Amino acid sequence: MNFCQKSAKYTCCPNGNRREVSGAIVITMSTRHQKSHRERHRIERMGWLRAAVLGANDGIISTGSLILGIASSHASRDGVLIAGISAVVAGAMSMAAGEYVSVYSQADTERAELQRERHEIMMDLPAEQKELKAIYVQRGLNPTLAEQVAEQLMTHNALAAHARDELGITDTMSARPIQAALASAASFMAGAVLPLLTATVSPPRNLIVSVASASLLFLAVLGGLAARTGGAPLWPGAVRMTFWGALAMALTAGVGTLFGTVI
Repeated sequence: MNFCQKSAKYTCCPNGNRREVSGAIVITMSTRHQKSHRERHRIERMGWLRAAVLGANDGIISTGSLILGIASSHASRDGVLIAGISAVVAGAMSMAAGEYVSVYSQADTERAELQRERHEIMMDLPAEQKELKAIYVQRGLNPTLAEQVAEQLMTHNALAAHARDELGITDTMSARPIQAALASAASFMAGAVLPLLTATVSPPRNLIVSVASASLLFLAVLGGLAARTGGAPLWPGAVRMTFWGALAMALTAGVGTLFGTVI
């Protein structure tokens, strides 16, 4: 099917393909442009990306720093590895529990707000429609069009319209406690295992240098991958994450050296 607009001399269609028919120029629209499509945006990754990056970053920094601190205190190799394994298990459980409680609190708040909105719609539908209209006017629609949009959306699904446009609750951004907890725990363990494996295979005399160097490398790669996945510049993300990791490990190693010498 061709969708065209006619003028006195020619007929045009939205995609800009022209052809001449009986002295008139006809611009046809190809069928591939008529097919609906769903755009995918990086913001859809924000929930799991945040939890994954936070978990892996915490795993690398906390476990690597702990290993460096224990090793700097002149502890035995077995003591260093036991401390590292304990850090992996405790950290993963801590991340999962913390993320679950935090996100579940968000989910409770969302449910309470939706219940309140449902009650308000049942009690005073016209007022809620006016409220929705005012939101659309504030976003740039003229009052007449805003009224029509609000009326149609209220007819289709009033609660969904208010949840999205008044409360900012959508399927993409809604809280998912279990998903967040699992992602945080898994990403923490994935990050924490890296310095632990480095400590396991490194010779005792090179353990501190090996773990520090490997951890910084892992942080740089993680920062770059997180930036690339989120659509941000690669190098600033890598440098930012490496800097804070180096600072944390240096402070922890300093504490280990100080107390190891004193004790």
